[in-house]
Amino acid sequence: MDTTKILELLSYTFPAIVTGVIALYFFKLHTKNENNRRNFLLRKEKQSIALPLRLQAYERMALFLERISPASLLVRVPPTGTDKPAYFKKLLTSVEKEFEHNLAQQIYITEQCWNVIKTAKNNTINIIRDTMLEGELKDARAMREAIIQRMVENEPPSNTALAFIKNEVHKIF
Repeated sequence: MDTTKILELLSYTFPAIVTGVIALYFFKLHTKNENNRRNFLLRKEKQSIALPLRLQAYERMALFLERISPASLLVRVPPTGTDKPAYFKKLLTSVEKEFEHNLAQQIYITEQCWNVIKTAKNNTINIIRDTMLEGELKDARAMREAIIQRMVENEPPSNTALAFIKNEVHKIF
């Protein structure tokens, strides 16, 4: 083959190769953009389903914190007798039942928020336990009054956790 035939063959082949490479590049770019668009639409659809569930979980945990707040708890669970340990057990059972009722909500809230809620629950139990162990208190009614007095002097642990939940919900929006 002579040089002119080779140059003529290259003059036809080279533009076809360049056109093919450019077409392949644009096809890959289009495919990538289409996949990104589909993923975005799927995430958007999932979020429209998950967001109400997450908000409901935060609402339920806020309700849980309100129910285990010592002031609310002591009104809802009055002492039936004078026995301090029996009243403590009754309060503890009430807090634990509330917690167990809301265990599944941890799926929808952040791990940090769940840890704050568990800490508030445990601190509330510790406040009640410490008050029960005070030797000066004669009976369950005195224990109840002492817990109320402590809550007047100090902020309940559930208030801190509730503020954390509110902050988390504000981050969602």
